[in-house]
Amino acid sequence: MRLISTRSLEPGMILASAVYNQVGQVLLQEKVELKTSLIKRLVELDIKYVYIEDSLSAGIKVKDTIPASVKHKAIQTVEAAFTDMQAENKSKRSFLLDQNSKIFKDIIKGLLDEIKGNRDLLTILTDVYIYDSYIFQHSFNVTLYTLAVAMELGYSSKSLETIGLGAILHDVGKMMVPEDILMKPGKLTGDEFEVVKKHTDFGFDILRQLHTVPLLVAHCAFQHHERLDGSGYPRGLNGKEMHEYAKIIAVADVFDAVTSNRVYRDALLPHEGLEVLYAGSGTLFEPEIVDAFRRSVTIYPNGMTVLLNDSRKGIVSKQNPGLTERPVIRIIEEDGRELQDPYEIDLKTELDVMIQSCDVDWKSPVAK
Repeated sequence: MRLISTRSLEPGMILASAVYNQVGQVLLQEKVELKTSLIKRLVELDIKYVYIEDSLSAGIKVKDTIPASVKHKAIQTVEAAFTDMQAENKSKRSFLLDQNSKIFKDIIKGLLDEIKGNRDLLTILTDVYIYDSYIFQHSFNVTLYTLAVAMELGYSSKSLETIGLGAILHDVGKMMVPEDILMKPGKLTGDEFEVVKKHTDFGFDILRQLHTVPLLVAHCAFQHHERLDGSGYPRGLNGKEMHEYAKIIAVADVFDAVTSNRVYRDALLPHEGLEVLYAGSGTLFEPEIVDAFRRSVTIYPNGMTVLLNDSRKGIVSKQNPGLTERPVIRIIEEDGRELQDPYEIDLKTELDVMIQSCDVDWKSPVAK
């Protein structure tokens, strides 16, 4: 299968991975032949990329680290708990979260079991999901990234459970921010941004009153927008003052934010998101954490078409654990011509070859 931009889809292409709505129902089945009306619908749903089948990518497999059923259940659980809390008055919010704490702990344990049982690089780009609310999917994604990085850094099981709770609840304070500000399609005014920034205080106030989770969980919500150089909020803490858990969640939070579709901008691809982290490494983010992120998360997912520095084009076919920027590539175009017999090269050993860019708009004349 091959990853392709929806703007490059053509009638007759075959969808290789299903499209889901937020409750896990299939909107478009895999193996369906795309017609003009279906392509138009994908664009209207603001889906940027899908996987298709074609002869050049035959045999290339793409799978999520976390099964779709587990993912849907976790996101729906977060949504239900957050929404219930939002509907209550201030005095009952912490009480409701306390009641739901076991559910959140069970989600974290389940995700840890899935990640530990699958030592492949973390990939969450495989299936396409349509969510009405960004917050719930974001909370889930940040939790996955945080757990994968914390495992790579060698944290104990007990610590992983705590940092996982901190990650899944890091944005709970956003439920207290007016939705018209959170979902505003344009740039926020200064006053509006000040309101959004208060979600860290709101989250801390709610979570510090819980009796069933460690106080560190509240500090994760409070500090995940702090930065090493003191340029973050709400208190302008520097690296020495930030808790190590918050430093990890900060990296995961930024990566997911820039690689997710938002009402005011399109998503970056994973390798572009990593460049954002690299740009802030040492000033905004802990370099050790950024490097652990690079080792843990798929940067060039299987099925992505790439352009190499020697002008060859290929499709990512396999991953090299720990070397996310140097996967195995199936070469499909050379010297400006499409190959009848594609071949593979391993960037782990071909050290003079590098990925120069991604080409999600490339079209194959032999697409089925």
